[in-house]
Amino acid sequence: MIRLPAPVLEGSISIEASLLGRVSTRNYEVESLSLTQLSQLLWAAQGVTRASGQRTAPSAGALYPLEVYVACGHVQGLEVGLYHYQPHGHSLGLVVNTDLRQELASAALGQGSIAQAAVNLVLTAVYERTAAKYGSRASRYVHMEIGHVAQNIYLQAVSLGLGTVVVGAFDDDRVQHLLKLQEEMPLAIMPVGRLPVSGHKMQRER
Repeated sequence: MIRLPAPVLEGSISIEASLLGRVSTRNYEVESLSLTQLSQLLWAAQGVTRASGQRTAPSAGALYPLEVYVACGHVQGLEVGLYHYQPHGHSLGLVVNTDLRQELASAALGQGSIAQAAVNLVLTAVYERTAAKYGSRASRYVHMEIGHVAQNIYLQAVSLGLGTVVVGAFDDDRVQHLLKLQEEMPLAIMPVGRLPVSGHKMQRER
């Protein structure tokens, strides 16, 4: 297990500025992210915020069916590989020590942003966690929840001067195989990288 830096709880820009700057970005500089930046993104996605176990994104019945995987290519202080985020303990567990970005891109119909990004956050769901309480309504609640998580990642990326996009077009079976998933269904891939110079300029102008 790799313990992540503690999340920063006060950012340098307002939530309003993050909302204004939120945009889907598919082109990134070939530069590494810091481990602190990755830590912040993961905390925004599913970080624990209360002693009771509540997290940064709302979940029906506080059942938390979503999981977050990190396909790491370029993060300072973190080896290349696939990691599983552990919200309790704010840490990463290594799944495989292989750079999966190119294979993920291939599974996602050849989308270059996935291969180019410093990291890819892969959001998966265990529907049974929610279905045990909500039955046939479970899929609706899970899909609402992943929207909350994705927007959290978007806004945190803006505040860090990074870019991202939600990718939903991919071969489910191939992604499941790459991530060695058993009970989980992959729902979205979010490549993250440093914005090109023009992207930073656009943010400043906003």
